[in-house]
Amino acid sequence: MKLLSYFALFCFLLFSTTAFAQAQPSTQVDWKKVNVLVYTKNGKGYVHDNIPHAVKAIQKLSQEKGFKVDVTDDPAAFTEKNLAKYTFLLFPSTNNDVFDTDEQRVAFRRYIEAGGGFVGLHSVTGTERNWKWFKALVGGTFLWHPKFQPLKVKVIDKDHPTVQGLPEVWERADECYFLKELYPGIKVVMAHDLSSLNKEEEDKIKPASVPFADYYPAVWHQNFDGGTVWITTLGHAKESYEDPMFMKHVLQGMQFVASQSKKLDFTKSYATARDTPLP
Repeated sequence: MKLLSYFALFCFLLFSTTAFAQAQPSTQVDWKKVNVLVYTKNGKGYVHDNIPHAVKAIQKLSQEKGFKVDVTDDPAAFTEKNLAKYTFLLFPSTNNDVFDTDEQRVAFRRYIEAGGGFVGLHSVTGTERNWKWFKALVGGTFLWHPKFQPLKVKVIDKDHPTVQGLPEVWERADECYFLKELYPGIKVVMAHDLSSLNKEEEDKIKPASVPFADYYPAVWHQNFDGGTVWITTLGHAKESYEDPMFMKHVLQGMQFVASQSKKLDFTKSYATARDTPLP
């Protein structure tokens, strides 16, 4: 009986371990087959001085890992033919309207619908604030942030591949972005510890953080309208892009999206206008 019990326990543990492993997305990537478009255009309004530093850091990663990277601030790059070359698109601290025409918006949307990937850094939630589909893609739209300050960010999904090797409680100087029009499909992996924020702005923080209480989303991912999305609201300071831990954070987000982005299939793209309803 004991032997049978031990065998049953072994089978249970083996099944549980296998099931757990299968539940975690594979993040194996052949970087030499990865092609990235980094898009840096900003609309009218505040422009982050971290953007050239982010570009330089990503170009350095491309040299180290062997992936290809193109950098542009020209919205004319957003055609279906051109976007078909890329494994994923990366918007580093973009803000306000970054497209000139709705045709460019439709091309971007159809790329995602075809299975394309998207990585957004820091202020990306302040991008295209009047485009409902884009706000759902990135998980919400910018509302307000307290001043730049030391704060704590907590890992809340310890098993996700994008947080491996990061501190469970990450103490850093950054901005806590609050959003409105939050999209319910996002899967949060790291959250701001609101108790770590300066109490001087508490009267603004409390209403901005509703309906959350102690923690607020800081990093998340989602499968949206055919594509894979990873967003980090961290990375305000230009110095962040010379910080090995922060760039590990960015690289793991990039790797996750690249690993989930398969061969594009534009037969699955259905949008004919920027506001074509979601299926």
